[in-house]
Formats: sequence, C-alpha cells, structure tokens
Amino acid sequence: MANEGLHVARQIFVNLPVKELKRSVEFFTALGFSFNLQFTNDDATCMIIGENFFAMLLVEPFFKSFTHKEIADTAKTTEVLVALQVDDRAAVDALMAKARAAGGAVPRAPQDLGFMYSHGFEDPDGHIWEVFHMGEMPATA
Repeated sequence: MANEGLHVARQIFVNLPVKELKRSVEFFTALGFSFNLQFTNDDATCMIIGENFFAMLLVEPFFKSFTHKEIADTAKTTEVLVALQVDDRAAVDALMAKARAAGGAVPRAPQDLGFMYSHGFEDPDGHIWEVFHMGEMPATA
C-alpha cells in the first residue's frame, strides 16, 4: 500500500545555493511566493512553497559551510529537479508565464501526457523547477 513505510518528515526544507540572494527573492516574489522573515538574513531566506514545504535559498559561501563538496555549475550540470504539483493545467501555464516574465529560462516545451501536464523553468541560478498537474491515471490493461 502507498501508506506503508517509514514516514519521518513533518516538513521538507530543500536547500539551494544562490549567487545573489536579493535577485532570487525578487524572482520568486514575482512568481507569487512569500518568505518567512524569521529565517531570513544576509546569508539566507526561507521561501514558503506550501504548508510544510520550503526552499532555503542560501548564498553560496554560506551553502558551502554545510558541505565539503563543490557547488554544481548549473550551466553545465543538473543538480536537482524540484517538482511542484498544482491544481490544474491553467495553474501550470500561469506560473510558467510568471517565470518567463521574471526572466526565468524555459528550456523545453510543455509535456502533455493526457493524465499529466508539465512544464519547467530555470531560476536565475539554474535550478530547475518542474510545474505539473496530474489527473487520474489511465486504466491499465
């Protein structure tokens, strides 16, 4: 069953390195996201994605303090795909329009699989965000 297994997380915080915090905040504000000011300073901000889902945007030097590995060069590699499920196809298209207007890159056309519709954008730091709506799965034979 889908509910079996270990469930330990009550909240999810995805930590992403950013070059310029102000630029990232402006970009995501233009998309309609808000921020938790309790977790915001010159090095980081907490972007609210959903009720229990957050993205911590950390300036690169601060991000590096959490790992010994190099930060991925998003011009050459993909380090993460963050997928956001929205209510309907119109919400996918609306968020994509906001991302494009705010200067986000749109590297591919939308995908329509019938039961799922998705489109993706890259934020100013090259992180890939997939926005999708999923309806009922098709019946299997």
